[in-house]
Amino acid sequence: MGRNRLIALSLAGLGFALASPLLADTKAGVDAWTRGDFAAAVKHWQTEAARGDADAIFNLGQAYKLGKGVKQDLPQAEKLFGQAAAMGHLQASDNYGLLLFQRGERGQALPYLRSAADRGDPRAEYLLGIAHFNGELVPKDWVRAYALVSLARKQGLPQAAQALTQMDQYIPMEQRQQAIALAAELDSQAQATRARQLAAVDLGATVPGANPPISAAPKAPRNPPPSVASASSAVAEAERVASGSNPASAGADYARPRPVVAQQTSVPKPAVPAAGAAPQGTATRPAAAGPWRIQLGAFGVAANADAVWNKVKGRPELAGHPRLNVKAGAVTKLQAGGFASREAAQAACSRLSAAGFTCIPAMN
Repeated sequence: MGRNRLIALSLAGLGFALASPLLADTKAGVDAWTRGDFAAAVKHWQTEAARGDADAIFNLGQAYKLGKGVKQDLPQAEKLFGQAAAMGHLQASDNYGLLLFQRGERGQALPYLRSAADRGDPRAEYLLGIAHFNGELVPKDWVRAYALVSLARKQGLPQAAQALTQMDQYIPMEQRQQAIALAAELDSQAQATRARQLAAVDLGATVPGANPPISAAPKAPRNPPPSVASASSAVAEAERVASGSNPASAGADYARPRPVVAQQTSVPKPAVPAAGAAPQGTATRPAAAGPWRIQLGAFGVAANADAVWNKVKGRPELAGHPRLNVKAGAVTKLQAGGFASREAAQAACSRLSAAGFTCIPAMN
């Protein structure tokens, strides 16, 4: 490895804990899981999942990830997390992104990792921090790298502490001091994001006893700097450490309410080149049609959604894509619709995430 890259980190043994949303339609399965009857829990969730319940689909994904009540099947877990994520389930999108990253689909995982990091998930903060240090997937930015990994360490991620020790050998003191200020800013933003979401819906409790056996993580070499590729082998242990009843460390923001039909509130005009402004009332591109959307946030205050939309609506990724306000309990999901495929939505999210916006793909 190059001398300007950080230690190789090991994330082996990172298992998911089952964070169960206690909604009425999944509670029977949660109760069965809590008393150790995993097969009965899976049976309950299979019934609800067949009806399109995103929480049940997410919980089934956890069961397949852990191998409890069913034979362990990581591809099936990833598939289920992907289905629930497409329905707007935040915990599922976090887990889906981590599984994508683990199997090498790092570009596809990036929008999900950014979204999770925006909510303070230490696993995502750690991985993005390593990526920014190395300049892999994202621009090289040692200040942001140090800030993100510092936040992951603050939440008890041991790999983050090891990474910071090595970063200290490369990053100048002035940049580390700048990172301390940036970390405080990012932490405040993450708390505000969680608070918006938690204000409307009760937080799902973590089911006890859900942690799978943890395999020992191989020791990291002393000198070589960590890369994103080597970090993928460490996701299991970081998830184990990050799991628990604390939503900030578990990546579980809130129990997701049952989806409701989206209501289109406005169709913004696409940005028009200054040299040839279109006549008032005409659009430069017809509204796009397609089953996929991108989600730009979830807000308890409508004015906050408006503020985000006003910042992003002029970007080319949203040209021809109408704004959608999707009610979910007392919060409103800000989305843009009309993407023809998952790939198209992910491509838009990748560009928006690179510009600093929160974005995850979602299906109609």
